[in-house]
Amino acid sequence: MALLDWIAPESGLRVEGQGVVLRPPRAADYEPWRDLRAASRAFLQPWEPTWPADDLSRAAFRRRLAAYARDRELGAAYAFFVFRAADEALSGGITLSNVRRGVAQMGTIGYWCGQPYARQGLTLAAVRAMSDFAFRTLGLHRLEAACIPENQPSRDLLLKADFAEEGYAKAYLKINGVWRDHVLFGLVSPLKGVERPDEGVSV
Repeated sequence: MALLDWIAPESGLRVEGQGVVLRPPRAADYEPWRDLRAASRAFLQPWEPTWPADDLSRAAFRRRLAAYARDRELGAAYAFFVFRAADEALSGGITLSNVRRGVAQMGTIGYWCGQPYARQGLTLAAVRAMSDFAFRTLGLHRLEAACIPENQPSRDLLLKADFAEEGYAKAYLKINGVWRDHVLFGLVSPLKGVERPDEGVSV
């Protein structure tokens, strides 16, 4: 059983970063999430999988929450919303997915940011906080991330978050209806096998 499998969103799992707070999505987050995603549709769609027709509906949001809970129970993924610490405004989301244990001890980071909060350093802070959570709390050894070559802000963000560019994958993910090449990034834990509790994580 993976660490934190027993934690439900309502239990208060919270990861703090520089000016941001990460916590699992809740049913009460639906309207702020819907409004932010709707306002940011044109900004986000070039970099994301095609949105289903009902993507912003309450029913679709409930399905997301159920999928997040199932993945968390399996220890396969940990989804968080990102809130600006100063006013608790929802600014985006970040997920640690494809968690592999055994000899791999690794996972993949993905993120999105609402257009009103872009270029404010919030997503960078979220990536750094999630990396710390993955290494210190979950005990992972390595993180991976990928972005479309033309997404220069995302490439710059990952480099600022200490990820190293490691390669180039042809037709890696289907984005906005098209199989797109991606630049691959990786980050190895700086803890060198030493497991320590993270003061920025509370449950």
